[in-house]
Amino acid sequence: MSASTRNIIAWVLQGLAGLAFIFIGGMKVKDLSATLENFTKMGFPAWFGYLIAFGELLGGIGLLIPRTVRLAAAGLIIIMAGAVYMHLFKIPNGAATVAPAAALLVILVVILLLRRLAPNAV
Repeated sequence: MSASTRNIIAWVLQGLAGLAFIFIGGMKVKDLSATLENFTKMGFPAWFGYLIAFGELLGGIGLLIPRTVRLAAAGLIIIMAGAVYMHLFKIPNGAATVAPAAALLVILVVILLLRRLAPNAV
C-alpha cells in the first residue's frame, strides 16, 4: 500500500472516529449527572465518569488534529479497551451491546498503526 493511500485511509478513519467520540463524549458531558450515576452504579468513583466523558470528547478532537493523532488514539484505545471489558464482564447483558465499543477499538488500533507506519504523512 502506498503512503498516499495509507494517509487517505487514516484520515477517513480519523474523521469518522473523531466525530463519533466527539458525539459520544459530548453526550456524556451534556448529561453529566446520568453519566456519573452510571459510573457509580458500576462501582467507580464519580471523578472517573468525568475522566471518561472529557477524555472521549477531547480524544475525539485530538483525532482531528495532526499533531495529536497518536496521543489521542493511544488514550482512546485505553478507554475503549476498558469499555469492551466492562461490556463483556461487568455490565448485565453487556455482551449484546459490545459491538460498537469493539469496532471503535479496532478502528483506533488501525489508526495508530497507519500513523506509525507513515509518521510523516499527516
